[in-house]
Amino acid sequence: MRTIIFRTIAPYLTSLMVLFSVFVLLRGHNDPGGGFIGGLIAASALAIFGIACGVASVRRAMVFHPMTVSGFGLFMAALAGTLSFFQSEAYMTSQWLIFHMFDVEIPLSTPLVFDIGVYLVVVGAIGSIALALEERESD
Repeated sequence: MRTIIFRTIAPYLTSLMVLFSVFVLLRGHNDPGGGFIGGLIAASALAIFGIACGVASVRRAMVFHPMTVSGFGLFMAALAGTLSFFQSEAYMTSQWLIFHMFDVEIPLSTPLVFDIGVYLVVVGAIGSIALALEERESD
């Protein structure tokens, strides 16, 4: 399915889906969404781009190997839980760090770091599977 229309629309659709996946990721801890759902949306965007433009284009666009992305995400998710040890609390207890910039409070939390880690794990793992299947299909 490499029609001229699909190849033309796919990069725009992919960028829109990745933007939406980041929105779902950042919205996610208190509302529906989060790292897993956002990662699935981003991996779907990579699959659509791979179907339209080929696996080589997706690999160039990703810069890092998908399993490297997944490993880094797993490291981030585990690291988010260890920060609570410095406060003498149980593993995975939420910690908040509040920055003040231009008279605006910006709260950062360990659940957000955990969600970003999950997002990267899902994008890396599902992206790796999708790219492997697409490479196999094209042979």
